[in-house]
Amino acid sequence: MDTGADSGTGTEEAEEPGGNFLRCFGRQIKLLRETRALTQARLGDLVGYGEAQIAAVEQGRRIPKPDLIDALDRALDAGGVLVAMKGEVAKARYPSFFRRYVQLEAEAVELHAYINHVVKGLLQTEEYARAVFRMWRPLLDEGDIEQGVSARMERQQLLGRRPVPLLSFVIDEHVLRRPLGGPEVLRGQLEQLLIYGHQRNVEMQVMPMGRDEHAGLAGPFTLIHSKNQRRMAYMEVQDVSALYTEAKKVSPLEATYGVLRAQALTPRESLAFIEKLLGEL
Repeated sequence: MDTGADSGTGTEEAEEPGGNFLRCFGRQIKLLRETRALTQARLGDLVGYGEAQIAAVEQGRRIPKPDLIDALDRALDAGGVLVAMKGEVAKARYPSFFRRYVQLEAEAVELHAYINHVVKGLLQTEEYARAVFRMWRPLLDEGDIEQGVSARMERQQLLGRRPVPLLSFVIDEHVLRRPLGGPEVLRGQLEQLLIYGHQRNVEMQVMPMGRDEHAGLAGPFTLIHSKNQRRMAYMEVQDVSALYTEAKKVSPLEATYGVLRAQALTPRESLAFIEKLLGEL
């Protein structure tokens, strides 16, 4: 499974190398606050956040949301200094092992994924993503859950990017039947898959459980084609990930994906299948 992408947390407390940057960013905020003779409580009042949240950000223990960074920049008269660092703060919202993949995903001209555990993070609804984060062990606090959901939703900008990327997904049937978060959450997720599946640049295929041949038993993976025609493959188990760029590693996965697409339902059949599942809920 994609710990960062699908079923894991991108909201852990600061870790290297992003942890160093977050601590430095927090010290900048503290220096600006003290220069203006503001307490953490007063600054929190000015930006609409609690004193504990401000303290956690200053100590580098909590990753601030973009709107909080904007508010802090205004309240502290930082002149855009804090806003200018939003990009680096955003990178720190993901586990270190996942940050490179997020960058490649955002820039991809083609992305193809085999999914066999939960709906891929790139396709998740907000409610489904929140349900996934709530099931994480050890338990995440509410702030971390919301940060994770927010980061996941931001990644979905890829789906509306111009020029549009070419996207395809092969999804095991049991993923579409697993009611994470309850029937209504699953219903919303299936509806979103249908919406995405009808986009001209997206092909959604379902691998039925009744198939007696299945090329994907070794686990999920994602194929990425960059704008400079570089072909890569990404795989992840728990918090261990691998990004392959060598043809001897990528080519076999591309071949496997081709077989998976041949074994799965066609895109049209798959959309009809998802509609059928919706009718059963």
